[in-house]
Amino acid sequence: MSDDLAGRFVVALDLDGVTDKAGLMDRAARALALPDWFGRNWDALADSLADVTVWPEAAGGRGLLIVVRGWQAYAAARPAEWETAQEVFAHAVALAPSLTVALALGGSS
Repeated sequence: MSDDLAGRFVVALDLDGVTDKAGLMDRAARALALPDWFGRNWDALADSLADVTVWPEAAGGRGLLIVVRGWQAYAAARPAEWETAQEVFAHAVALAPSLTVALALGGSS
């Protein structure tokens, strides 16, 4: 692991079996333990990811690393939605420099 990622709080967002936006939002809410106000829409996801108060575990370290894995089936089933999801991740990262979102390309689960 590179030094710039050392000490980050790591969360896996496993999208294996997800083939639509509702599934992605449910999986994100559960895996990322999003707050009750999470509205299960793109804006709410971006706001939740960029809100440092949502991530107290990350505050004491060097930030948050979200590893998105199992995303390929979703990307194939709903390419436009997947493009929007990537834009949401990128927007959240731009708003919160302590956030990193990485797409896992494979490996064991």
